Amino acid sequence: MMKIRRFQLLLLLLVFSPVFISQSLAQFGSVRGFVYEQETGEPVLFTNVYFQKTSIGAPTDANGYFAITRIPPGNYTLMVTYVGFDTLKIPVTIKVDDLLTKKLYLKKSTVQLNEINISAARQDKVRETQTSIIKITPKEIQSIPTIGGQPDLAQYLQILPGVVFSGDQGGQLYIRGGPPVQNKVILDGMIVYNPFHSIGLFSVFDVDILKNVEVYTGGFGAEYGGRLSSVMDVTTRDGNKNRIAGKFDVSTFGAKALLEGPIYKPKNEDEASATFLLSVKNSYLEQTSKIFYKYIDDNGLPYNYLDIFGKIAVNAPNGSKVNFFGFKFSDQVNYKVLQDYNWDSYGGGMNFLAIPGKSSVLIEGNFAYSNYKVNLQELAKSSRSSSISGFNGGLNFTYFFGRDALKYGLELSGYKTTLDFFNTVNRKIDYTQNSTEASVFAKYKWMPGKLIIEPGLRFQYYASLSAASFEPRIAIKYNVAPNFRLKMAAGMYSQNLISTTYDKDVVNLFYGYITSPDNLPATFNGKPVTSKLQRCNQLVLGFELDMLKNLSFNVEGYYKYYPQLTSLNRNKLYNDTEENSNIPDYYKKDFALETGDAEGLDVSVKYDYKRIHFWVTYSLGFIHRNDGINSYVPPYDRRHNLNVVSTFTFGKKAGWELNIRYNYGSGFPFTQTGGFYEQMSFENMGSSYTTGNGDLGILYGDYNKGRLPYYSRLDFNLKKSFFLGKTTRLEINLSVTNALNQQNIFYFDRISYTRVDQMPLMPSLGISFSF
Repeated sequence: MMKIRRFQLLLLLLVFSPVFISQSLAQFGSVRGFVYEQETGEPVLFTNVYFQKTSIGAPTDANGYFAITRIPPGNYTLMVTYVGFDTLKIPVTIKVDDLLTKKLYLKKSTVQLNEINISAARQDKVRETQTSIIKITPKEIQSIPTIGGQPDLAQYLQILPGVVFSGDQGGQLYIRGGPPVQNKVILDGMIVYNPFHSIGLFSVFDVDILKNVEVYTGGFGAEYGGRLSSVMDVTTRDGNKNRIAGKFDVSTFGAKALLEGPIYKPKNEDEASATFLLSVKNSYLEQTSKIFYKYIDDNGLPYNYLDIFGKIAVNAPNGSKVNFFGFKFSDQVNYKVLQDYNWDSYGGGMNFLAIPGKSSVLIEGNFAYSNYKVNLQELAKSSRSSSISGFNGGLNFTYFFGRDALKYGLELSGYKTTLDFFNTVNRKIDYTQNSTEASVFAKYKWMPGKLIIEPGLRFQYYASLSAASFEPRIAIKYNVAPNFRLKMAAGMYSQNLISTTYDKDVVNLFYGYITSPDNLPATFNGKPVTSKLQRCNQLVLGFELDMLKNLSFNVEGYYKYYPQLTSLNRNKLYNDTEENSNIPDYYKKDFALETGDAEGLDVSVKYDYKRIHFWVTYSLGFIHRNDGINSYVPPYDRRHNLNVVSTFTFGKKAGWELNIRYNYGSGFPFTQTGGFYEQMSFENMGSSYTTGNGDLGILYGDYNKGRLPYYSRLDFNLKKSFFLGKTTRLEINLSVTNALNQQNIFYFDRISYTRVDQMPLMPSLGISFSF
C-alpha cells in the first residue's frame, strides 16, 4: 500500500507542477487550416507546415489540420513539404489579433523527396514525446509481406515492439503483458471488441479505407481510459471528393471490393461537399483450400469471415465535417476438434469536427453503438457464450498557444454484458450485468527549451460500482542533442471489464467479456476488499538515437504493477450458497482477485536508404500473477520475441517490390494434463451414482508449468505493379507463408489427444485492380 501511495504522490507532484507560460505583452497573429491531396481531397497527415527561414510552424494532425499561433506580425512565406508531392509555397501577411484560415492543396510529384521525408520524421521526434506510441499509415502496412495476397493491419501489428502474437490461427495480440481485454480498440471513436479473425492473419479493417492508426503500447495520455494496458486508435478516410474510384482484389484466400466517390461535388471552395465509401471483404478459404491446399487437410481449412464497412462524410467549406458510419463483422470456424466457433459484431455511429470562425480551438465529438457476441461449442464439452453491447460518446476541445496546446473533454459510455459457461468441475456460471462509465480529462503540452512536458489528469467514474478513480498521467522528453533524446511516461489506469478466457486451454480461442463482477471474495491477502476496480500503474523509460542519417534506434523499458486484477475463478468447487458458508471464498466465488506485474525491454532498429527498408524489433518480457495462494505466469508470458522485416523496391517506376519477414517467439506456458477420471454429478441423482455413468474429468498438472515449443515463421512476397493509366493500376502479388514449413502448435484437445498445428507452407496469389 505504501508503494502505491508513493507512486500516486510522485505523479500528482509532476502533474500539478507549474506549466503556465508567461505571456508576452506583445500581440500576435495566427494561421490555421487544412492540408489536402489535390487529386483525392484526402487530408495530408503529420506533415510540417512552417514559415520559410524561421522556426515557426506546426505539424498537421490526423485530420490534416494545423494551427500556428503567437506569430509576430509581418510578411511570410508559408511552406508545406511532403514526400511524393511538390513543395507548396504561398505568401501570407500576419496582422495583430488576426486569424487566417487556409486550405492548402498538394500536387503529386514525379520526384521522390526522400530527404524531406526524413527531415519531417525527425521534426516529429523533437516536437512530440512519442513514448510508447507507433503511428501507422496504409503505405507502411503494404510494405511488409502480404500474406494471402492481401495486406492487412493484423500482419503489421505483429511486428511492433512490445506486441506478442499468439499465432496465425486463433491469433490475438498481447501488449506488454496485457491480454486482449486490456487493449482498447477504437474505430472512428467507436469501440470494437474483437478486431481480429480466427485466422489471425487478418483483421476486420480493410487497409484501403484506413487513414491512420495510432498504437499506444503503454503510458498513454489522459484522453484515453477504461483500459489497463494499451490503446489502438483507428481512423478511416473519406471517399474520393473528385471522382468515382474503386479497387477489386482477388486471391486464393479471399476477395474484397472498395467503391468510393462524391455524393455532391462542390463547384468552388465556398461550397460544402459530401462523399461515400463502401468496403466489403470476405474469406472463401474453406472452399479454395480444398483445391489449392488439400495437402494441409482433405476437409479444407474451415475459416470464413465477412466484413462490411460504410461511411458518408459531409464537409463544410471551412474544414468542419460530420461523418456517419456503420459496420458488420462476422467470423465462422468449423474445425474437426471444434463443433462450432463463431462471433458476430455490428455497430454504427457518427463523429464530427468543428472549426469555430474566430477561434483557434478545435472541437471534436462522437457517438456510437456496437454489439459483439461469441459462441464456442467443443466436442465432449459444454458450450460457452458471451456478449457485450453498448454505446459510447465524447466531446473534446483543443486550444493552441504557440508551440503549446491544451486538450480537455468528457466521455460517457454504457454496456450490457452476458456470460454463460461451465467451469472445470461442471459448475455453471450464468452472468448478466449492466455498467455505466463517465469521465473527464485534461492534458497540457508544454515545450520549454529542450523539454517537452505533457501532464494530464483523468477522472473516471464507474456508476454501477459507485467507484471513482483519479488517474494522473505524464510524458516527458528531453532533446539532449539533435540526434539523441531521452523520454519517459507514467500513469495510473483503471478498468472494470474482464475477460471470459479459459486459461487452462492449451491455446485459447474463446474471448468474451463481462463487467462489474459482484461475486468477489470478501478478503484478499488477509485484507478486506474495498474496491471492485482493476488497477494498473505504469512507468516507461527510454531513449531515441539517430546513429546515422538513415539509421535510428528506439529503446524503451517498462514496468507495470497491478495492485488488483479480477478473473474467472478457476478454483471454484462449490456453489456460493448458505449451506456452503463455511467454505472459503477461494473455492466458491465466481471471480477471483489477483495482483501482478509485467516488466520488459523493447528495442527497435530502423534503416531506410532510397529503395531499401530494414526494420528489426526485439522484445524481452516477464509477467507474474498471484491469486493470494499461488504465484504463476499467465498463458501469454513469452520471454523473447524477434521480428526482422526487409523491403526492397526495384525496376522502372519502382514497379517491383520484394518483402521478407521473419518472426521468432519463445514458447508460451501451458498447464499439462496429469490424468483423467470419471466425474460424477451428485445433484438430483439419488442412489443412481452407484450405477450411473459419469463424464470424463481431467486432472490438471501444476498451473502453467509447462512450455509449448517455440514459434518460428518466415514469410515473403513479390509484387509487380502495372501502371495502366493516370489513376489505373494492376498489381500481381505472389506470397509464401511459413516458407520453412515450421510446425507451430495451434490447438490441442486434451480428451481426444489431438494436436492441430498453425499454417504450414502456403503459397498464395493475389491480383488487384484499382481505378
